[in-house]
Amino acid sequence: MARSDNDTWDLASSVGATATMVATGRAVASRDPNGLINDPYAAPLVRAVGIDVFTMLVDGKLDIDAVAPEAGARVRANIDEMAVRTKFFDDYFVASTEHGVRQAVILASGLDSRAYRLPWPHGTVVYEIDQPDVIEFKTRTLADLGAQPTAERRTVSIDLRDDWPGALRAAGFDPAAPTAWCAEGLLIYLPPEAQDRLFDNIHHLSAPGSTVATEFVPALKDFDPEKAREATETFTRMGVDIDMPSLIYHGERPSAADYLGAKGWKMTSVARAALFTRYGLPVPGRDDDDPLGEIVYVSGTLR
Repeated sequence: MARSDNDTWDLASSVGATATMVATGRAVASRDPNGLINDPYAAPLVRAVGIDVFTMLVDGKLDIDAVAPEAGARVRANIDEMAVRTKFFDDYFVASTEHGVRQAVILASGLDSRAYRLPWPHGTVVYEIDQPDVIEFKTRTLADLGAQPTAERRTVSIDLRDDWPGALRAAGFDPAAPTAWCAEGLLIYLPPEAQDRLFDNIHHLSAPGSTVATEFVPALKDFDPEKAREATETFTRMGVDIDMPSLIYHGERPSAADYLGAKGWKMTSVARAALFTRYGLPVPGRDDDDPLGEIVYVSGTLR
């Protein structure tokens, strides 16, 4: 189903299903003996959502090579990508707190469990923003598991298309204190003008010393819908409600490095291949069938 201004979803459909797919990648990557990441909550959250193919993947009961030989290499590369991506944002939060930041905001938090698994310093407050049903599901599921946050976790149940800055302040957010902002895997699901508004709001809510981390996908400018549909065809055939071309907003847009850099943030960018090397994983070969192409990871600090 194509996106609309007021569309909604749960964690088994539309944009929500992509959050479950990402958690599936984290769960499988957490089983890897190289130990790059460890997310003990990803697998139980995926099981609770109940998408059969993702549940079988996290339980090791689905051999992609057997059911879809043409997709095996791509799925393995995507899992490595999720390990690298997760490690990048984990390291970002740890570095931010080491520099004294005690307030974090995770935008479109989905099934992110960092409030429960990262070693947050005493006194850190982590705000999670997402749609009400998504927040309620994750909170209830983790409570049923007996999980306890490792920071003070405050949820903000609101769509990012609404007045989330107001809701964030109402939850106790202090714009006078430095903040670590995270927009992981979010921007491709926003129209370019909505991305600009998001960065404007982040900037207006940030005190000096605040940090930000996100990604940039240059290939959105020349996005090929049919190539994207082919890339997810394996999961679609298995009954997963993910049609990437209808979920992504493509077209030209500035990177966070350029946009926030112009507002006084000191920004750095690192390409995906460089992150694979940094974390000791073999750099995957360039796949011309990858609809998103290269991904650039971006972080910065407000001076």
